Amino acid sequence: MAFLTVVTENVPPRLRGRLAIWLLEVRAGVYIGDVSRRTREMIWEQLVAGYEDGSVVMAWASPAESGYEFQTLGQNRRLPVEFDGLNLVAFHPESGPDL
Repeated sequence: MAFLTVVTENVPPRLRGRLAIWLLEVRAGVYIGDVSRRTREMIWEQLVAGYEDGSVVMAWASPAESGYEFQTLGQNRRLPVEFDGLNLVAFHPESGPDL
């Protein structure tokens, strides 16, 4: 079992309902729980199938050097990047008329 956090933005209500079956929604779109690897992978499959135009990040405790791993779905300025075996976050520049 490992602690899991899922943060969703602009996902369909039916997906939020599905997440609430396995995880506790502590804030709007923020889910936590202590689940097995198999359950985590099943939740990820549900997210992939149902996030539509929204965005998702899933983070969980792991034996990696950083102590965690994460995956993302959808459009977001933050992207996961591996650097020397560490999972870090890179930022895309903001798009706008001034740039």
